Amino acid sequence: MPLFLVEREYVEQMKLAELGLGALDAQDVEEGLRWVFSFLSADQRKSYCLFEAPTAEVVWAAARRSGLPEAVVVEVDRVEPGNLPVGPPQR
Repeated sequence: MPLFLVEREYVEQMKLAELGLGALDAQDVEEGLRWVFSFLSADQRKSYCLFEAPTAEVVWAAARRSGLPEAVVVEVDRVEPGNLPVGPPQR
């Protein structure tokens, strides 16, 4: 399932509990959107939420319904130690 990072910027400081509840509210099981986890910037004015979804449009639709500030949605890929190449970088 593709992964999408949703970034939002807030005028007021956001509390971590509010961020988690907002991410859970954004989930849409029928559309295949699933919240993975969220981060809050140190100044508590930006949030970064990772979702699994079949398409970017599913993420955008949930973002529009959320009533939260406008979002930036970026498809991302997972990098884990097990899937990194072994040996020197290829040039």
